[in-house]
Amino acid sequence: MMKQENHGDEGANLHASQDDMESLVLDEPPPSSNGQSSPSASTSVERHSTTATTSSTSQNFNSILEPPSYADAIFTSFDSSSSNGHENPKQPSYQSDPPTRSEFLKIWVSDPEKELELTNSLVPGGTSYYTYLITTRTNMPEYGGPGSEFTVRRRFKDVVTLSDRLSESYRGFVIPIRPDKSVVESQVMQIEQFVEQRRAALAKYLNKLAVHPTLKKSEELRLFLVVRGKLPLAKSVDMASRMLDGAVRLPRQLTGEAAAVTDVNEAAQPAKGGRDLLRIFRELRQSVVNDWGGVKPVVVEEDKEFIERKEKVAEFEQQLSNLSQQAESLVKAQQDMGETMGELGLAFVKLTKLETEGAMFESQTIRATDMKNVATAAVKASRLYRELNAQTVKHLDKLHEYLGVILAVNSAFSDRSSALLTVQTLSSELVSLQSRIEKLEAAASKIFGGDRSRMRKIEELKETLKVSEDAKSCAVREYERIKENNRSELERVDRERHEDFMGMLKGFVLNQAGYAEKMANAWEKLAEETSAYKRDGN
Repeated sequence: MMKQENHGDEGANLHASQDDMESLVLDEPPPSSNGQSSPSASTSVERHSTTATTSSTSQNFNSILEPPSYADAIFTSFDSSSSNGHENPKQPSYQSDPPTRSEFLKIWVSDPEKELELTNSLVPGGTSYYTYLITTRTNMPEYGGPGSEFTVRRRFKDVVTLSDRLSESYRGFVIPIRPDKSVVESQVMQIEQFVEQRRAALAKYLNKLAVHPTLKKSEELRLFLVVRGKLPLAKSVDMASRMLDGAVRLPRQLTGEAAAVTDVNEAAQPAKGGRDLLRIFRELRQSVVNDWGGVKPVVVEEDKEFIERKEKVAEFEQQLSNLSQQAESLVKAQQDMGETMGELGLAFVKLTKLETEGAMFESQTIRATDMKNVATAAVKASRLYRELNAQTVKHLDKLHEYLGVILAVNSAFSDRSSALLTVQTLSSELVSLQSRIEKLEAAASKIFGGDRSRMRKIEELKETLKVSEDAKSCAVREYERIKENNRSELERVDRERHEDFMGMLKGFVLNQAGYAEKMANAWEKLAEETSAYKRDGN
C-alpha cells in the first residue's frame, strides 16, 4: 500500500514538473569549481567507465543534463517564407516593405488606448472603449504616391462602418469578413488578452483589404486610413429605424397616397434592410413562388458555368471543413507527443539524479551517464516537436483562413441572388400591370364614349408601368454588374488559392521533413552512445 502511495506521489510530482522542461539549460557550461570537465555527448560507454566519477553529485538540477553542442538544433522554420521574429505592436517594423517599383499598401495596428465615451448618460463615469493606432505606408497614387505615411486612431465601431460601406458599394465582390464583435469573449477573457486578440484581428482584416486589387483603391478605405478625427463615412441606419420608417410608409402605399412601385434609385440596392416594406413583401412572395409555386420565373439564372462553379464551391467548402478538422487532430497529436517526450525526459532526469547521488559503483555511474543521454535526447525531441507544432499551426492555419474566404464568396453569391430576385419581382409586376391595363382597356371599349374613371386608371397604370420598366432596367444593369464582379472575383480567388495552397504545402512538407531529420539525428546519436548494450547482448 505504501509503495502505491509513493508511486502516486512520484507521478504527481512528474506531472507537476512538466513545465520544468522549459527551464532546463541544455547548453549551460559545466561547473568549473570541481576542476572537472563534463564528458562529451559522443563519448562511448567504455570511455565513461574511465572518466566519470562520483563528483557529479554536486551538480545542480539543470546541469544534470549534459551540455552537448546544439548547433544543429536551431529552432527555425525550414521554409524561407517564415519569419522567426514577432512584430512589436507598439513599434511597427517597416523593414519588410515591398519594393517601391510595385504598388503596395501596408497597414499596422498598434497601441490600444482606453477612452471614455462622451454621452449624455446620467450614470457617473459613462462607458469606455478602446481605440487603436493605425499606421499606413504606401506608394499608391490614390494615397499621394511614394513615401506616403499616415497615422489615425480608430475604434472597432469605425471598422464596422467601413465594412458596411464596402458591402453596399461593392456588391458581388469577395469582401474579406470583418472580425466579430465578440461580446461573449470580451466578458470571459482577460481584458488585456481580448484587446490584443482584437488588435491582431483588425490588423489581419485591414491588410486583407489592402491587398484586394479593387478595395485597396476604394474611397471608403482611403478615408478610413487617411482622415484623422471622426470617420467621415456615414453610418448605417439601424434596422429598427429602417423598419419603423417602412411601417409608417406602408399604409400610405396601400391606400395610394405614396408610390407603391420600386424607386429607380432603390432598385440597385437590396430590398432586405431597406425602408420599403411593400417591396420586401413582394420579393418575399416572389421567392416563395420560385421555390414552391411550380411556375418558372420570367427571368432565371441561365449561366450554367456559374451554377457549376457554385456547386464546386459548396463541395470545396465541405472538403475544406473536413480537412481543417483533420489538421486540428494532427496538431493535437503532435502536441501530445511533445508533452509525452518532455515528461519522459524529466523522468530520466530525476532518475539520473537519484542514481548519481547514490552512486557507489562504477556500473551505477555508467548507467547514470546513459540515462542522462536518454534524458537529453528526449527533452531535445520534445522541444523539436513543440517547434514543429508551431510551424504546423502556422502553415495549416491557411485552411481556417479559407473557410472565411468561402463565407465571403457565399456573401458575393447572395448579392447576385438578391439582385436576380429584384429583377424577377419587377418582371412579375410588369406582367401584372400590363394584364390589368389590357383588362381595363377591354372593359372601357365596351362603353360608348368610354369610361372616364377607367381611362384615368389606365393612365395611372401606364405611368406606373413606365416607372417600373425604368426600375427594372436599373435592376438588370445592377444584376449584370454583380455577375461580372462574381466572375472576375472567382478567377482571382482561384489564382490566389492555388498560390496559397502551394505555399502552405511546401512549408508544411519542408518543416515535417526537416524536423523529422533533426529528431532522427538525435535518436541516432543516442543509439551510438548506447551501442555497448548491443555488443553486450551479443
